[in-house]
Amino acid sequence: MTKLPCLPMLKILDICAAEIGRFSKYNNMTTQTEAPKQDYYWVDDREPHFQRRKEILKKHPEVTKLFGVNPRLKYWTVALVAIQLTVALFIGQLHWLPFILVTYLVGATIAHALFLAIHEITHDLAFKSKKSNNILALIANLPIVFPYAMSFKTYHALHHWDQGKDGIDVDIPTEAEAKLFKGFIGKFLWFLNQIVFYAARPVFVKPIKLEKWQIYNLIFQVAVMAIFLPIAGWSGVIYLLLSLVLAGSLHPTSGHFISEHYVFHEGQETYSYYGPLNLITFNVGYHNEHHDFPTIPGSRLPELKKLAPEYYDNLHSYNSWTKVIVDFLFRKDVTLYSRTKRK
Repeated sequence: MTKLPCLPMLKILDICAAEIGRFSKYNNMTTQTEAPKQDYYWVDDREPHFQRRKEILKKHPEVTKLFGVNPRLKYWTVALVAIQLTVALFIGQLHWLPFILVTYLVGATIAHALFLAIHEITHDLAFKSKKSNNILALIANLPIVFPYAMSFKTYHALHHWDQGKDGIDVDIPTEAEAKLFKGFIGKFLWFLNQIVFYAARPVFVKPIKLEKWQIYNLIFQVAVMAIFLPIAGWSGVIYLLLSLVLAGSLHPTSGHFISEHYVFHEGQETYSYYGPLNLITFNVGYHNEHHDFPTIPGSRLPELKKLAPEYYDNLHSYNSWTKVIVDFLFRKDVTLYSRTKRK
């Protein structure tokens, strides 16, 4: 019988153990007495990253040396795609319990890493050429089953340049979501399915016209999946789908969806995370740094923080995405309305 390929499972376990350790260390969840938030945080000023970017560039012009591409990004992306598809080919040999364990520990971790590889690539941080970045994004999209990379590129650009703008920034839960998913049970159900809401919300909030690269994304994905299904069988496809679902729900890395912009400290709308899971998520945790300078690849964002500590050390940040998830679920004052919006 062919065995599953050798995987960096021990490394993943080590990183996850470090995250859990940080959760234990910082698990001093504050008891909140405030009533649940019933409306968004409406503001009139511009998002904070524009002004901070100007100030940092004026004070530290050498920051421009960090601009450019990450030459290793393309290799990491292709490797992650190859591992995920290879595991999918052979996982049908496993019984249900090891199937679930491998799917959670390896599949969901790689699926989330690919989400964030696509995030980097859609900022054109793998190649200087936009076309080359787009092609790599299509490849990175393959194990995620559904074609989304090119649509994500469009919507994510809007999220950056119109952060919090009502009717434009589709990263923010709709009022219907906020009203329906209340309290611990409501937030838990929403959290379990947040990947579905992230995928469906743009269609209702700001539908866009299909462009050629989105069509290429659709055709390429359908063609490859049509070839892959007969080879891997339904067990392989179920592995990829379950990896996708777990990556966006009951997985420590999914805490980044909450940590980035949910308001846990009134007056601040973007938050960074400096924990160990950055090692497997392309440093997406450095989120204030990323929004300040989207043209700096994740691999160099720690250098940006070291270069301009006076702009980041005084901001609220996190050391555990696991704790962020727990606080989101259990704090009564934090709801799906806990986001900053602009008219």
